[in-house]
Amino acid sequence: MSAHLDAARSARYWPVPLLRAVPALVLGVVITFSPDHSPRIGLLVFGGATVLMGLALALGAVARLGSDPSSRTLQVVQGVVGVVVGALALVFAQSGLPVLVALVIAWALVTGALELVAGLRRRGRSPLARDWTTVGAITLVLGLVFLVVPPDYSQQLGGIEEIDGVLTSSTVLVGLLGAYGALIGVFLVIAGLSLKWQTTTTDPAATPTDIGSTDGVPQR
Repeated sequence: MSAHLDAARSARYWPVPLLRAVPALVLGVVITFSPDHSPRIGLLVFGGATVLMGLALALGAVARLGSDPSSRTLQVVQGVVGVVVGALALVFAQSGLPVLVALVIAWALVTGALELVAGLRRRGRSPLARDWTTVGAITLVLGLVFLVVPPDYSQQLGGIEEIDGVLTSSTVLVGLLGAYGALIGVFLVIAGLSLKWQTTTTDPAATPTDIGSTDGVPQR
């Protein structure tokens, strides 16, 4: 019975991933279709998306995770971190690549770890565990990639197709932000709809007297 109750409680959470998905998808679309992959664009789009995702997560956790105080606390903290980092990105949008790298690394490592921990704690007990673990792990990977890409990376384009231009660390990192937004956005849409449409094979309110009985009277 506890498994059915946990599934029912998890189903109430379905609007939260959908609300998180919207700014993530906007992040992916704007960067993908923008020819400008400068740090300024990265900071502006990342900042706006992160603030909105943080608000959706924190408010959604308060409203939808009332029966799971520990997960609610982790997600509220995660949301607050997102709002603060996103606001800093918007305030310092003219500051250049080092600020973008520092803010993305800080946000990705902290929020990714918090979401991963929340998922691992609920593993085997809640349908939400898989979603939180996956998003947390992908976010951590984003932070690690930003850590290892050299800030002064520059590669002259050309090759067989003779493409003019230079591939810089800004182009690579801002492009990775867009790819992250698209990937996470699609995943969160699927996760939210899966939670909304999930069904159980038995009534969670069922009791042993319901089996083989009518009105609680055993059948012979």
